[in-house]
Amino acid sequence: MKLLFFTWLLVSLLLSSSFLADAVLAPSPMPAAGSCNAKCDTRCGKAGNYKNCFKNCCICCNKCNGCVPSGTYGNKSECPCYRDMLNSKGTSKCP
Repeated sequence: MKLLFFTWLLVSLLLSSSFLADAVLAPSPMPAAGSCNAKCDTRCGKAGNYKNCFKNCCICCNKCNGCVPSGTYGNKSECPCYRDMLNSKGTSKCP
């Protein structure tokens, strides 16, 4: 009887830990491409080089889980990830 109980307990623990590991290790969902496109379209609406601004904004938006500062310029304090991302020259990557 005791052996059956401990076997059941061990199997239960193993199964529950595998479910918990999947839940804990699951990556955070990526934002929908459309949401970044819309946010970056607004952000780069008045940019002189729209195409370059939009491309970099979408890269930053995807890496920052969909966070793009409001408005067309500034407000980077709203998204620390967006604000702190640097290019190879050490300047801000995100417009």
